[in-house]
Amino acid sequence: MLSLRVHFCLCVVPLFSLLRRVPFCYTGYYIQGNCAIIMFDVTARMTYKNVPNWHRDIVRVCETIPIVLCGNKVDVKDRKVKTKQINFHRKKNLQYYEISARSNYQFEKPFQWLAKKLVGDPNLQFVESPALAPPEVAIDEAMMAQYTQQLEEANQVALPDEDDADL
Repeated sequence: MLSLRVHFCLCVVPLFSLLRRVPFCYTGYYIQGNCAIIMFDVTARMTYKNVPNWHRDIVRVCETIPIVLCGNKVDVKDRKVKTKQINFHRKKNLQYYEISARSNYQFEKPFQWLAKKLVGDPNLQFVESPALAPPEVAIDEAMMAQYTQQLEEANQVALPDEDDADL
């Protein structure tokens, strides 16, 4: 078994810069990027509405890198962006994960998917658990199962012609 160490160097683009849309002040962060995670907040519609802008900015600089889209805060019961409304990843052929940073729910999934793509090995597995802070909240497994089912159902529906206008 081949052992390989992959290091993730994360660049977090300040949210205030993204929301103000200051031209080109943050695209320099993307130069020589090998992969990307675009994360939005399922409790704030505006963050999902900005996903196409963030994706466009990344591919302008990095062109064909692997990108994962993540909906964060799925532990919160009062979602504003419903699972069936999330289809940008399908339009752009991106991997999508629903995660919760507060509960560590599926937190490793985007990193593992990206590592598999970067290394070119679909069987790659992490041998060490990431160093995570203890969960701040408990995840409702029944709610997560429901979201997973809704996501599977949404993936079977034809993509709408409009660009997420209902958000």
